[in-house]
Amino acid sequence: MKIFVGLGNPGPKYAGNRHNIGFMALDRIADDHGFAPWRGKFQGAFSEGLLGNQKVLLLKPETFMNLSGQSVGEAMRFYKLTSDDVIVFHDELDLAPGKVRVKQGGGHAGHNGLRSIHAHIGPDYTRVRMGIGHPGNKNAVSSYVLRDFAKADEGWLDDVLRGCADGAVDLVEGDSGKFMNAIGRRINPPRSSTSQPKTEAVKANPAPASPSEQKADAEPKETRSPLQRLMDKFS
Repeated sequence: MKIFVGLGNPGPKYAGNRHNIGFMALDRIADDHGFAPWRGKFQGAFSEGLLGNQKVLLLKPETFMNLSGQSVGEAMRFYKLTSDDVIVFHDELDLAPGKVRVKQGGGHAGHNGLRSIHAHIGPDYTRVRMGIGHPGNKNAVSSYVLRDFAKADEGWLDDVLRGCADGAVDLVEGDSGKFMNAIGRRINPPRSSTSQPKTEAVKANPAPASPSEQKADAEPKETRSPLQRLMDKFS
């Protein structure tokens, strides 16, 4: 059993924020894979279903970002799981928009949601780092992550979310490479060939004529009838 955790802040005020991309990813996975309706549990919104042959729990902590670890820790202890069974989807300032990376363990890099999870379950969980870009100014980070995605972001954002759902089974099975490939196919779909196969038969080049044939072709053709030729002979 695995727990997929999406990080974000609860309520419609924050629903479209960059900081809520983790919530968005879990919503897409739940919709595309037919998970049970969301319900309140473990201080968050909770759903369960199957990815492949494995049972997976989806959890969106509703403690607000800075206390996300409380919700994650409670769910993990209830199911007697370890941090190795936890996969967290979160926004990543240090990746360009549309870029996604999977990382096992490591630091929290100042992300308040990850900081809280570290405090409650330790650092040995898997992170799906979902790039949102950086505003370019450290002082602008807070307002940047708490603003909605721009209209221009809708295309790549939808591709990334759908790609996460496409590759969710691979992620559960521990194949992060296939998971990343699923996202890549959404962002950069393979080109379909638009050229039509040739249907006309290729004509063979005729063999060169023999010398006798060339001579015969060069001589004028006899157009008189046999009777005319006989009369000409005795005229």
